Amino acid sequence: MIERFSEFILKYKKPLLVLVVLVVAAFPFVFTSQYVIRIATIALMYVVLSLSLNLLSGMLGQVSFGHSAFFGIGAYAAALVVTRTSMGAEVSFLAAILLAGVFGVLLGLPVLRLKGYYFTIVTMVFCEIIRIVELNWMSVTRGPLGIMAIKKPTFFGFAIKSQQQLYFLAVIMVVIAYLVVKNLMNSRIGNAIMAIRDDELAASAMGINVFKYKVMVFVIASMLAGLAGAFYAQYTGYIDPTNFSSVKSNEMLLMVIFGGLGSAFGSFIGAIVLTVIPELLRGLSIYRQLIYGVLLVALMLVRPQGLFGSVNFKYLAQRMGLSKKDGKKK
Repeated sequence: MIERFSEFILKYKKPLLVLVVLVVAAFPFVFTSQYVIRIATIALMYVVLSLSLNLLSGMLGQVSFGHSAFFGIGAYAAALVVTRTSMGAEVSFLAAILLAGVFGVLLGLPVLRLKGYYFTIVTMVFCEIIRIVELNWMSVTRGPLGIMAIKKPTFFGFAIKSQQQLYFLAVIMVVIAYLVVKNLMNSRIGNAIMAIRDDELAASAMGINVFKYKVMVFVIASMLAGLAGAFYAQYTGYIDPTNFSSVKSNEMLLMVIFGGLGSAFGSFIGAIVLTVIPELLRGLSIYRQLIYGVLLVALMLVRPQGLFGSVNFKYLAQRMGLSKKDGKKK
């Protein structure tokens, strides 16, 4: 069923893309409820986080349980720039991206030499260390009190205040993250990344600098998480350490696994579905989490690889006789 759906997507790629663009553009004007637009905006933010984590865990094969640490670093960096200076969002977003990237380098250089579960455990510990720092560094982060009154983003003097404007800012952020991941994976570097995921020893024997590509991907994923963090801080107007715990990392990884490891399209589906479903079940009160958990377990039993984890769109396109350039049959 999933393969047939994937073939349908490839066959009608262009009209479907136009339809998606129209739906995304019209969404905040058709659904005028502030609550609905807010959920859609948060879902888009999680798409960025899911794409960044999928780049690391699904495409490179390095499973991380500490991705929310970089999400938090970006959020606090942006919040501090906005609340303690008069600089705009262009500076706060850049600061968040760069600081998250710096921490990605500092963690990646020693840790990415580890393999298997050792890397996963260290990322989990790193996430907890960052959370404790955020909780106890009162002079900077205000600890459990959090940072309040964070202004909405202002780019070069233009204030983005309405829910519709923030929604479109999230859309732009998703497009940037997708283009970064897509262009990276469709390049020669992407081939090296996939080779490392499939067989690290064989990739090294072929002359691929495994450690260099691991650090590169880790830093890019960290910077994208920092971008999402900057948006989150200025969107919600308040952050505290509980927003960036290991539980958040688990949620992000769950979105990636649900959509399918190694699938960019799956990252969209996983993030949107797992953001929307809990809200749809909110009216069921105490049974909400139970139903949510049962649905996830059922999916993992039926498709342990995730919805689109086993779908190779390039292979399907070749099998269907579709050219890469125009999507028409040869």
